[in-house]
Amino acid sequence: MELIINHTPKTFDTLPENLEALLAIEFPGKRKGIAVALNNRIIPLSAWAETFLKDKDSVLIITATQGG
Repeated sequence: MELIINHTPKTFDTLPENLEALLAIEFPGKRKGIAVALNNRIIPLSAWAETFLKDKDSVLIITATQGG
């Protein structure tokens, strides 16, 4: 199974069930400072657990960084 994460294909033996599970894999322990779009639709943090993933979905993950 495959997701397109930040324009790069990533293969999973078992697809993460939802955005919350995917982000726990990609950014363990981090929830703040992350913005997510699924198939060009912004998904608020409050909906990550209810947003289920399918094979070939496109996920854009943006993280905040410090600096000026």
